[in-house]
Amino acid sequence: MAFKYPDIATQAISSILAEKRSSYNRSVDLSDVQEPITSAPPEVRCIIERVLQAEKDKLYMKNPRNINDDILRIVKEEIQ
Repeated sequence: MAFKYPDIATQAISSILAEKRSSYNRSVDLSDVQEPITSAPPEVRCIIERVLQAEKDKLYMKNPRNINDDILRIVKEEIQ
């Protein structure tokens, strides 16, 4: 037995269940991505760059291990 829905019900259901588009600005400039790094103080910038490098070094691994330990070590070294 097939149910037949009126067009109004179908539209209501599809609008409720449909994915909504992001309201974020679509015209994002790629320089905005680097803004937190470039505007950070030198100490924080150094930490960010070292953490990014540590993550890049682990990319070749199938199961990267000890990245959290590496990040913790980097932060401790920069704080001292």
